[in-house]
Amino acid sequence: MTTTVLESCGVAPPPGSLPDQSLPLTFFDINWLHFHPMLQLLFYEFPCSKPHFLQTIVPKLKQSLSLTLKHFFPLSAHVVYPSSLEEMPFFQYQSSDSVPVTVSESSDDFDCLVGDYKQSADKFYNYIPRLPPIVEESDRKLMKVLAVQLTLFPGRGVCVGITTHHCVSDAPSFLGFLTSWSAISRGDGDEEFVAKNGESLPVFDRSLINYPLKLDSLYWKNAQRMPLQLRHPSLPTNRIRSTYIFTESEIRKLKSSIQAKLPNSARLSSFVAIAAYIWTTLAKSLRSTSADNGNDDDAFFLIPIDLRPRLDPPVPGNYFGNCLSFALPRIGRRELAGEEGLFAAARAAAAEIEKRTSDKKILESVEKWAGEIREAVQKSFFSVAGSTRLDLYGADFGWGKARKQEILSIDGEKYAMTLCKARDFEGGLEVCLSLPHHIMKAFDAYFAKPGCE
Repeated sequence: MTTTVLESCGVAPPPGSLPDQSLPLTFFDINWLHFHPMLQLLFYEFPCSKPHFLQTIVPKLKQSLSLTLKHFFPLSAHVVYPSSLEEMPFFQYQSSDSVPVTVSESSDDFDCLVGDYKQSADKFYNYIPRLPPIVEESDRKLMKVLAVQLTLFPGRGVCVGITTHHCVSDAPSFLGFLTSWSAISRGDGDEEFVAKNGESLPVFDRSLINYPLKLDSLYWKNAQRMPLQLRHPSLPTNRIRSTYIFTESEIRKLKSSIQAKLPNSARLSSFVAIAAYIWTTLAKSLRSTSADNGNDDDAFFLIPIDLRPRLDPPVPGNYFGNCLSFALPRIGRRELAGEEGLFAAARAAAAEIEKRTSDKKILESVEKWAGEIREAVQKSFFSVAGSTRLDLYGADFGWGKARKQEILSIDGEKYAMTLCKARDFEGGLEVCLSLPHHIMKAFDAYFAKPGCE
C-alpha cells in the first residue's frame, strides 16, 4: 500500500484581489506560537477515477480555495517572528504569498480508514501535509501557517487534509474557513457566497477585543525564551486511535444518572456529562496500568472556552484569530478513578466552567494563566479539542457529508480527546481518543455505553 505525490503547487488569492497588508498577533495568538499545528482530515466517499480527479475535482478545489483565501488573508500570510524583543510578531501578506497544496493518490484501504474501530495512528499521516520549513533571515524568521493535501483513493473517495498553525486561528475560526471553502466549492461561487454570508465574513480588527495591551508584550517576552520550531508529531506515534459515538438517548441517560446524584449542580450540559465520563474512565485505565504511578496528586482537565460572547463588550462571532480561555477542573486521582469518580468529575467540571464563563473580568487574571497550565502539565493532565457545537461533518464540498473526520493533533498530546457533533445521529456526539496501546486496551475494558452499565 502506497501514497504517491502527483503534484505540489501553491494556491494564492486571485491576482489583484488583496493589497499587501499586515496584522498584529494578540497575546491570544502569541500564546500558540510554540504549540504543534492543528491537523485535520476529512474523508469523503466519492468514487471517481484518477482522470476525473485531476481534471475536474482538483482544479475546482484549487479555484474555490483561492477565492476563499481572498476572505481569509492571514491563512496565505507568513508569521514574521522578529529576533528583537522591541519588535512584535505579525502576519504579513504579500501578493507573492500562496498556500502549499499537495495532490496525491493512495492505494490504501479507504473503508478501513473510515471505520470507527481502533487503528494505529501512524497510518493517517500519509494524508496530512507538513508546513514548509521556517525561513531564517538575519533579523527575523518567517513561518507559513496553512498547508493542504488532496488525496485520491481511486474508485472509493477523497481525503482533504489541512494543517493549520494554531497561532493564526482557533477552532471556531478554522471552522469558519472550512465552511466557507466547502460552500464556494460545492457551487455557490464567490459572488453568491458573499451575498449569502456578507454579514458573517471574517473580521480581523484586533481592537474588537478590549484588553490591556501590556499583555502582548508580556506574552511575547515569554515566547522568545523558546526557539521557534515546527512541532509536528514524530513518527512512530506509538498510539492507537479509537472513535466512540454517543446517541442523544445515551447522552440523556448519562445526564439523568448524574443529575440524580447532583441535583443542585450548575451547568450539567451534554459536554460536562460526556467529558466527565471519558475523564473518569481514563483515570481508571491509568490506575489499572500503573501509568499514574499510583499516587494521589491532583488530576487536571483542560477545557477550552470561546471568549467571544463572554467578554465585555462581546467580540463578534466572526472575529478571525484566537480568542480562547480555559476551565481547569482538578480532582485527586484516587477520587477520580473511584466508584463516585463520574459524579466528582461532573461536579468539578460544571463548577469550573460556570466560574470561568460567568466572569466578565476574566482578562484581569490572564497573567496567572501560564502558571496554572504549567502546574497542570507537570501532574496528571487531560485535555479536549472541540466542543458539542463543532460540526466538522457539515463541510460539504459537493460530495455530501464527510464519511469520517480525524483530528490528528491529539496524537502529540499525552492524554487528550476530540469532540464534535456526530455524523449520523441528530443530537449525538463523537469522541475520539489517541492513547498508547496498553492504556487503550484498559480504557475499552472500563468503557460501557452510558445507561447500559
